[in-house]
Amino acid sequence: MPDLLIELFSEEIPARMQARAAEALRSRMTDGLVEAGLTYAGALAFSTPRRLTLAVEGLLGESPTTREERKGPRVDAPDKAIEGFLRGAGVSRDDLDTRDDKKGQVYVATIIKAGRPADVIVAEVLEAVIRDFPWPKSMRWGAGSLRWVRPLHSILCILSDESGEARVVDLEIDGIRAGDSTEGHRFMGKGRFSVTSFEDYEAKLRRAHVILDAGARADHIWQDATNQAFAAGMEVVEDQGLLGEVAGLVEWPVVLMGQIDDDFLSLPAEVLQTSMKEHQKFFSVRNPKTGRIERFVTVANIETEDHGATILAGNQKVLSARLSDAKFFWENDLRIARAGMDAWIEHLGHVTFERQLGTQAARIARIGALAGEVAPELGADAGLAAQAAHVAKADLSSEMVYEFPELQGLMGRYYAEAAGLPPEVAAACEEHYAPLGPSDDVPGAPVSAAVALADKLDTLTGFWAIDEKPTGSKDPFALRRAALGIIRIVLDGGYRIKLDRYIDAQLLRHKISLHRARASEGEIDTMEEILDEIAKHGVFGAAYHAVMNQLHGKDGSPDTSEGSLLRSVGGLVPDLSTDLLAFFHDRLKVYLRDQGLRHDVIDACLTLDGGDDLTLIVARARALGDILATEDGENLVQGFKRANNILSQAEERDGVEYSFGPDPKFAEVTEEKDLFKALDEAEKEIAKANAAEDFVGAMAAMAALRAPIDAFFEAVQVNSDNDVLRRNRLNLLGKIRDICLQAADLTRLEG
Repeated sequence: MPDLLIELFSEEIPARMQARAAEALRSRMTDGLVEAGLTYAGALAFSTPRRLTLAVEGLLGESPTTREERKGPRVDAPDKAIEGFLRGAGVSRDDLDTRDDKKGQVYVATIIKAGRPADVIVAEVLEAVIRDFPWPKSMRWGAGSLRWVRPLHSILCILSDESGEARVVDLEIDGIRAGDSTEGHRFMGKGRFSVTSFEDYEAKLRRAHVILDAGARADHIWQDATNQAFAAGMEVVEDQGLLGEVAGLVEWPVVLMGQIDDDFLSLPAEVLQTSMKEHQKFFSVRNPKTGRIERFVTVANIETEDHGATILAGNQKVLSARLSDAKFFWENDLRIARAGMDAWIEHLGHVTFERQLGTQAARIARIGALAGEVAPELGADAGLAAQAAHVAKADLSSEMVYEFPELQGLMGRYYAEAAGLPPEVAAACEEHYAPLGPSDDVPGAPVSAAVALADKLDTLTGFWAIDEKPTGSKDPFALRRAALGIIRIVLDGGYRIKLDRYIDAQLLRHKISLHRARASEGEIDTMEEILDEIAKHGVFGAAYHAVMNQLHGKDGSPDTSEGSLLRSVGGLVPDLSTDLLAFFHDRLKVYLRDQGLRHDVIDACLTLDGGDDLTLIVARARALGDILATEDGENLVQGFKRANNILSQAEERDGVEYSFGPDPKFAEVTEEKDLFKALDEAEKEIAKANAAEDFVGAMAAMAALRAPIDAFFEAVQVNSDNDVLRRNRLNLLGKIRDICLQAADLTRLEG
């Protein structure tokens, strides 16, 4: 069984594309080989800035001969049908056999496909893979038609046997003929060399100053960088993303550590780190005693006689220029921050958040109003929450965030501190964006949580109001992430919030804003007054209806401008609110399913009162999940479903609802009397537990019904010939259903 070695040698491949390209080469080549009949023992793919490599072990020397029998038309079928079968099978009429079939005699073609040498198959598959390679971006060069990420220079493609002999696969693509040679490092290599196997190839590459394995390059960089930092009493700031990227920029990593000029040490550590990472691909080196970033690590792709001194000097010069810009931005921004940040906030009035949803300033006003409303429910000061919301986005206008958008929020905290704002406000400027991902921490401080919830709710309700909802896998405004962020903030903080209320609030604000934008200039002042009035009174209920009533004339006829406008708004909010709450429920199911809770268990708790209280839903679902994991719980569900099925069939057949209360005086047997007693006790226990939000107790009381329900079905025939007994027993089943549904909607459970 030969081994296959392929190398595609080109100009520099962007680091971000290398790992995916190596995997694409492996998967597409091996899939193509297997499809053609060549199995293999194992395959490994590698990448460097200038090459993609695939090593396949234990490849079959040739594909096996296959024999296939294909049944055709009946022997008395029309000639055209028979000729079509012959063409499809690739045989002549003389090659056909006849067989007896249940429909009569039919033609059968025996198709034999002879095996083919591995060389031929490899050439075919590799050419197809190269010509249809999934680069995100590709280019053409010269006069050929081949497209590649960068100009492709050579193809190494050999099959080597156990004796060590290697043969080149006969392949040519756009004038590039496959061979058995490659070259090493661009500057330190000694020209092209031939190889006979993967082991020979990897060893000769290393001698030519190329480390083939990207993981090995990354390990070398990290080990050398941390050793140099440790020797200087420093520590390298870990950054796995940057490490992987730098490993994709070099074939022979040479680690160099340099000093940051004292002039820049006053910059925030995050500014230094971001500037060096984004512009120079440098690692930051921290002084553990001061916490400051004082040095940097750069990785060169060449060894020099002066041990990198010239390279390091050049890098330090470029870095100083970059950090001079950062220092200029920082000092300018600090002046504005210390003046109160008013200039930045005013500028946001000219920055569009979304065409239909208005400016960032309008958005900030909505977030501030909502943050002030939700703050008391989180134990936060409403004034601090509103103040934090007012300045939380101010840093978007700063020069530093304009240069480094990834620092938004963090710079907001620095600027709020420089402005002398309360610590809670400064913290909220940074934390209100969190969580950005499933593993990020959620805002712990109540003020930060209030602003974060308001920010995310405003985003969701805004895009719901303009009908820009996620569809399928498309979510351009990251609304799923916003919903998950709200879920995590509420659950991790243990907050008890009626989401429906705040969804309605923000949807109404958005709808009024959208209609006001379309209103004529003469109506704007009136709409402003309406908006202020609604916000002042909490947006809902009697206050909303009071405002509506004020918009009607004395004779009871509606005001055709503002009145009709608000009626249309009021009519739109409930449907949107219900739809958005359902979206939250979907995200909640995904979140809890990842934690091991069944989706049908969550469904069983969503339809009960409190469907907009996420903490309540989860407490119920966890309690139900725990009960269902017990034998009593599992058997209770089966008993409930049996009762519900009998009841549903009877109600459908009789055209009545059996929910009028059974009478224990008609109970005939002990098991029936025991069930009456057990249901009365369970009803009291479940009601008491639900009132105290003791869902574990409620589920336990429900599970205790398992034994009496089982005994009842064993001893009693529900559909008795006696109509009085039958109705009473069906009403008894109705009571089982009603009592169990007070704890959870067991009809939603699967199985």
